[in-house]
Amino acid sequence: MPLFDTRVAAVLLRLDRNPFHHGTLGAARSLGRAGVPVHVVAGAPGEPVTRSRYVRECHPRPAGDGLAGVRHALARVCGALGGAPAVLLPLDDATALALDELRREPDGPTGRFLLPDQPPGLAARVADKAGLAATCRRLGVPHPRTLVPADADEAAAMAASLGLPVVAKWSRPWLLPPGAGLRSTVLARSTRQVRDLHARVAQAGSPLLLQRYLPASRDGDWFFHAYCDRAGACGVAATGRKVRSWPDGAGLTAVGAWAPNPAVERLARDLLAALGYRGVADLDFRRDPETGTYHLLDFNPRPGAQFRLFSDPWGLDVVRALHLDLTGRPVPDLVRSYGRRFAVENYAALSVLASPRRRTGPHGASGGLETAWYAADDPAPALAMAGAWAAHLARRAWAVPRRAGRAGQAGADAAAPIPVQPPARTAGPSAPRCPPLASPADPSAPAAPAGSGGPSAAASPSAPASPSAPVSPSAPSPRR
Repeated sequence: MPLFDTRVAAVLLRLDRNPFHHGTLGAARSLGRAGVPVHVVAGAPGEPVTRSRYVRECHPRPAGDGLAGVRHALARVCGALGGAPAVLLPLDDATALALDELRREPDGPTGRFLLPDQPPGLAARVADKAGLAATCRRLGVPHPRTLVPADADEAAAMAASLGLPVVAKWSRPWLLPPGAGLRSTVLARSTRQVRDLHARVAQAGSPLLLQRYLPASRDGDWFFHAYCDRAGACGVAATGRKVRSWPDGAGLTAVGAWAPNPAVERLARDLLAALGYRGVADLDFRRDPETGTYHLLDFNPRPGAQFRLFSDPWGLDVVRALHLDLTGRPVPDLVRSYGRRFAVENYAALSVLASPRRRTGPHGASGGLETAWYAADDPAPALAMAGAWAAHLARRAWAVPRRAGRAGQAGADAAAPIPVQPPARTAGPSAPRCPPLASPADPSAPAAPAGSGGPSAAASPSAPASPSAPVSPSAPSPRR
């Protein structure tokens, strides 16, 4: 009997619109290489994951982010599968919460799919930053002191009491409207910046949280990935160190290393057991340099984008463990492969550019290296990513001088006197008409001349405009 039940397809579902979500590609490759038919419901038809040889079929993402859109998308996929059962895997927080809601419906569409038997409402409780802080207080799990201000004045007072800089984060970052210039987490360095953020609470769709900042330190950022089976056992679990991140010093893992950390593993396992958690989990920790205590920063109720770091010599990882368990196959324990590395090519390059001299510790090359995009047996997604990434950076670089030009022109217009129009000519030959100038949004507009502008002043398209924001190359709002 084969190890995997290849009669049962896997459906990868993602509401996040980021086309550079490498975790989706990692899941498609992991299951596809095992012979599992993979269906992807995510993004646009041309995004890099759709080029993978391991994707059996791509389906349109749900129309809108509401439950009705998810219901319709799942019904469409179920029809394509002929009603056969399939393992359903959420790849972002919004999807995990939507599936948790739909599972509570008596005749909901998730009844036709295989999902872990997660306690109702648990995914929302840990994904919500305010809910996670309350859960940590209740269970005694170390967590940075977190406050929820009621208004801008209280936000400024709380920031001062926590000590600047302070971490400002939105309680439910998946509700942030695209294109609003809001990032899920910001390191606020002034009370004015905190006030400005709180003024956008209604737009953000969830409360603003202020959290004590734990300074970054060498070997201080860690993550824990696990799959908890139907009995609650976590035989597939491991700790990894964040070697490089983007944005630099915070954000997603650009380069990670598989390394032992008994303290982090003990904290994470105890928490999962106390919650009765089932399924795939991704937890982030940071060490407090003053006390040496590891604090839980985030709890993602789905695979982390870098989960392929923890692929053992037999190819087992948390996504494969999920498929094995839900199809009734035995799940072996993970074989530790310390020293193995995982790199996300585009974000690793940005991290090196931002901090080229930062030491990252021993390389541990003996464990091998896996890249997020390039794979010798599946090169097409890497080529598609490179083209899309270059186009994205070019658009961002071109947008900076345009914005600066518009701002400068607006200032000049405001300062200039109102011109007096000459009287209209009523006789004589008509003046030659000039062709209209190309609009900046017009694809036929000429490219910006070399040296006319630099990279965006934000770390991502969703970064807030702030006088204190560092100038850095821009990337799409990354999701772990």
